[in-house]
Amino acid sequence: MREVVLDTETTGFDPETGDRIVEIGAIELMNHMPTGRTYHQYINPERSMPQSAFEVHGLGGDFLRDKPVFKAIAQAFLDFVGDAKLVIHNAAFDMKFLAHELRQAGFAPLPMEQSIDTVAIARQKFPGSPASLDALCRRFGIDNSSREKHGALLDSELLAEVYLELIGGRQPGLVLTTVTETRVGTEEISDWTPGPRPKPLPSRLSAEEAAAHAAFVDSLGDDALWKRYQD
Repeated sequence: MREVVLDTETTGFDPETGDRIVEIGAIELMNHMPTGRTYHQYINPERSMPQSAFEVHGLGGDFLRDKPVFKAIAQAFLDFVGDAKLVIHNAAFDMKFLAHELRQAGFAPLPMEQSIDTVAIARQKFPGSPASLDALCRRFGIDNSSREKHGALLDSELLAEVYLELIGGRQPGLVLTTVTETRVGTEEISDWTPGPRPKPLPSRLSAEEAAAHAAFVDSLGDDALWKRYQD
């Protein structure tokens, strides 16, 4: 099962009044495990940046001026997303902006039913508790100390960990780190499973604990079941 955890940054709250997307970050999951494929793109909004929005994400007009407009990146974005479920925190907000941008660029909008709203999941699972991304990171013990400002790719990484906790706990070996290289592609991945570790994890058993266990097994006698499985 392929899913894409996605976040956007914008110039404001309402595309109908001229607000635009300025950043998209997305992470691919396969069977709830990160594959290492990401999509990250800054976008020229073709308008000035309100101070209130700049204070949220720190993306100003000077930085975004030489970035591509949405129409220029729309196809690459859609190729990355494909028909995967989109895991989004407050999905209605991001899907509204994506629909507006795609229509303006001459593309069909993504259907709302393609999205999974982690805010709704959190409110159902923890009624009455805060459901912000920061609050959920604190609840699950996820390190968000690098989140001084909102950033689409970093927020997608944090949301991926939050999402896996919301649906039943992080999978063994899950490691999400900030990726600065943009990775896009359209190749299909089927029956993907994580490969073996290149180097086995060291034993957590101390020498004293191993000796105590061996002494205990010896005390059980020669017919002890444990002894059948010792090297």
